Amino acid sequence: MSSERIPLAGVIGSPIAHSRSPKIHNHWLRTHGLKGHYIPMDVVADDLEQVLRNLPKAGFVGVNITIPHKEKVLEIADLVTDRATLIGAANTLIFRKDGKIHADNTDGYGFIKNLQSAGVDWDARRGPAAVLGAGGASRAVIASLLDAGVPEILLSNRTRVRADALAQEFGKRVRVFDWVQAGNMMDYAATVVNTTSLGMIGNAPLRVPLDGLQKGAVVTDIVYAPLETKLLETAREMGCHTVDGLGMLLHQAVPGFERWFGLRPEVDSATRAAALR
Repeated sequence: MSSERIPLAGVIGSPIAHSRSPKIHNHWLRTHGLKGHYIPMDVVADDLEQVLRNLPKAGFVGVNITIPHKEKVLEIADLVTDRATLIGAANTLIFRKDGKIHADNTDGYGFIKNLQSAGVDWDARRGPAAVLGAGGASRAVIASLLDAGVPEILLSNRTRVRADALAQEFGKRVRVFDWVQAGNMMDYAATVVNTTSLGMIGNAPLRVPLDGLQKGAVVTDIVYAPLETKLLETAREMGCHTVDGLGMLLHQAVPGFERWFGLRPEVDSATRAAALR
């Protein structure tokens, strides 16, 4: 009998039943004939550190972290990458053989990769990017857009103070607009990103005026339920290039899977289909 342990990974959040990550990772494990399992785990904040410290003893090689724990894990991790520090959140943990927890953030990588591989001829340097929202996802998006070469970020959030705080952190390339003026950002934007949950199934609609959208602009929504949000539908009708949010989820999963299971998977039509099942 082999004493080799089967590598385990998973996603931790609360709630977690809605997560599509198990479908994605288990699809890759099956497709490549790899030994391993990826499971959803509902863990409350008070138990988070104890659970994370004990998982490696059960054969876990790492986990994804989602809402509401992405900020808290930075306090627990022993090593944190520069990009996770910059974003102020982690979504990918690697349990090292020396017992240390290594925290990274692959959300920005997934966001940019989604734009680059969606067939819309996206170029970061083409012009300013309008970003709606100033939460955790927005931080990852802004950091990755600036890193990719976007000349300016036009930022608006329902609570202006949060947008102002991000502008202070990221510097002069971020310009803040009041939420009631958010529609004005569209006049200048080559890229438009909704990082809020507005427009998601079960949430309030996104009510930002879109009549200023530039024909040929690339418009993306990190919401993927529904796949085509009202923002994307309107943008498409106005002659914009649209990119749905599912690709960001798929691409952010790639680096973690590679670290845990030793193979870099492809994001293809079969991966998308598996995530939507």
